[in-house]
Amino acid sequence: MSVSCTMADNTILYWGSGSPPCWRIMIALQEKKLFGIPQKLLCFDKQEHKSPEVLALNPRGQLPSFKHNGNIVNESFAACMYLESQYKSQGNQLIPDAPAEQALVYQRMFEVITLHQKMADYAFYNWRVPEPERHESALARNKVALTSEFTLWEGYLGKMGPQSYIAGKNFTMADIMLFPHLALCVRFGLSQKRYPYLLDYYNRVKERPSIQATWPPHWKETPPTIDPLKEV
Repeated sequence: MSVSCTMADNTILYWGSGSPPCWRIMIALQEKKLFGIPQKLLCFDKQEHKSPEVLALNPRGQLPSFKHNGNIVNESFAACMYLESQYKSQGNQLIPDAPAEQALVYQRMFEVITLHQKMADYAFYNWRVPEPERHESALARNKVALTSEFTLWEGYLGKMGPQSYIAGKNFTMADIMLFPHLALCVRFGLSQKRYPYLLDYYNRVKERPSIQATWPPHWKETPPTIDPLKEV
């Protein structure tokens, strides 16, 4: 069964192309068969995420901004968990019931936050840090930290066995959290030779219908212009 939402004033998702947090919610909607949720693509470059309509939902002026049946839940982790809670029996179950399986899903979900932080610290260093405050030693430390982080995730997948997802044999909420970040890392030049398990996982999961249906539209049209992770 799918749900069709026609009241855009009570339900809408504002999103930006290529944003991992936005992508998470879009994948979750697909997995839960919520195909009728109204969505509006905004342009970061045009500062559309700072528009009055977004600020009315999200005073931080950030994407995603999500309202469902009048309930505002903008943080992507929270939004995805909210959707699983509201539609647990619909579509694919994303958080297992068994305690051990559930614990691993939650653990991997929240470890993604660390992966993202370490990736951003390295890949966006020159963009985030003013030139007078930049130090090669700091960038080198960030690179070491990110390499260690990727090695950790490579090990997780290596222990799971062939054809597995990040938290077991089934696609779960942990994969929804991980895949958009991993896809961004691949777009930024992550090495398949250094991380074969991660890249095998990426190549398998990217073919999933929910991923294909939500693939960032500008990625299809524009090749990456930077590859900051090629040496990691």
